[in-house]
Amino acid sequence: MAVNSELKRYFFVLLGFAILLLFYFMPPLNPAVDPMGKTFELSQAGKAGLGLFLLAGIWWVFEVIPIGVTSIAIGVLQPVFGIRPAKEAFRDFMDPTVMFILGSLLVGLAFTQCGITKRIAYKMLVIVGEDTRKILLGVFVLTALLTHVMAHTAVAGTMFPILMSILALYGGDLNKPSKFGKALFIGMAFAAGAGSICTLMGGARNPAAVGFYKEFTGQDVSFLQFSAALAPFGWVTVFLIFFLMITIFKPEKIKVPGLRQRAQQELAKLGPISKQEIFVLVVVALALCTLIFQKFIPALKGMDRSVPLLAAGLIFFITKVLTVKDLEKSIPWNIVLLFSGAMSIGFALWQTGAAEWMAVSWLSLIKDAPWLVFLLGISLLVLILTNFIMNVAAISICLPVALVIAKYLGVNPEIVLYSSVAMAGMPFLLLIGAAPNAIAYESKQFSTGEFFVTGIPASLAILAMVAIFSLTFWPIIGIPALVH
Repeated sequence: MAVNSELKRYFFVLLGFAILLLFYFMPPLNPAVDPMGKTFELSQAGKAGLGLFLLAGIWWVFEVIPIGVTSIAIGVLQPVFGIRPAKEAFRDFMDPTVMFILGSLLVGLAFTQCGITKRIAYKMLVIVGEDTRKILLGVFVLTALLTHVMAHTAVAGTMFPILMSILALYGGDLNKPSKFGKALFIGMAFAAGAGSICTLMGGARNPAAVGFYKEFTGQDVSFLQFSAALAPFGWVTVFLIFFLMITIFKPEKIKVPGLRQRAQQELAKLGPISKQEIFVLVVVALALCTLIFQKFIPALKGMDRSVPLLAAGLIFFITKVLTVKDLEKSIPWNIVLLFSGAMSIGFALWQTGAAEWMAVSWLSLIKDAPWLVFLLGISLLVLILTNFIMNVAAISICLPVALVIAKYLGVNPEIVLYSSVAMAGMPFLLLIGAAPNAIAYESKQFSTGEFFVTGIPASLAILAMVAIFSLTFWPIIGIPALVH
């Protein structure tokens, strides 16, 4: 069995290299041409970048080596194959987005160290009771609600230790995967994505998409307009995720007898809220308020969103809420490295022009299709790209081209905007698609392959929802599919 497993591992290692070499040595590919007649050449570096992109995808999905080590391979192979110099490839490993993820993990760790996470977990279990389905639904609803006002990375970092406490009360070995554990953590990651599309504050991709829309159409989209169109989409998805999780990963126990009583007892043991807990809550609240009001306070607009969370982490080390031991043992560096590599390959595809070539080639195939096929084609492209590169980059690549083609087909650009944002917010296939996916993986309750397989029906469901909302809900609220 172990021999077969090793053979399979080496097969996928070699397959990744074979695809990289195939793209590197293949003859030049035809340039992509957009509807305006502009051509996009694919350079040798771009070809090699596509090969590395596919190698990374194969290695990540099949976990042939630790996922963080695959990211190191991304940095190493870029200069080897002439994609980008080593200085550029590795500079992206310290991108502010990676630092934002590190800041979110530090906040979650501080919550755990001072006992807040256990307090929240026990309180939730006292409310929802002993039915495992209600526990799952409660977790998904809470996660989605928090993403309305917080970045979904910060929400996942906060929820992770809470879910570990719930899993401990569920029973069994925390290091041994269970169906309940899989549903709990994969569902949390998916719910974080679904909730994050509901308001402009859920993620950087949302205001970025609205910015592109305004640039191409001259029309602005208000906070309320955005939420009116996408909050129903997000919340329908949250409940779909719940039904998907209890179907695929039917919990081993329908009820956990005595769970509510045990949660009450543990909550009582914690006693009244401590000064340290209040201190941590105040510091985190100030950091989150800075992020939320950044858009409205001119002095804060230029500040990177990683700064408030990293500043909170710094305060926790100064006040000894966290120690160097926590930094060494409790921070999942495998996950931090995973996102470092994801940023590096994303920027490589962007800077070599490979991403733009892919987008224009794909959208040119559907430029004469019926409006619904065109809309689903855009949605599928954004969905695929956002699983591999930053969702802001996926929007930046796809939305401008899509809005140009939409004008020729008479498709309402607003419907293109909302469907693209919905897809960019819900990368359900790969861990690198969104930070909540990778944070959930740290639970050791599921493999990358299990996450990928579970994400297929979830991704197909949200694609179907784009069609349903385009034909029903969006026209009802005054967003018709076609404009004359």
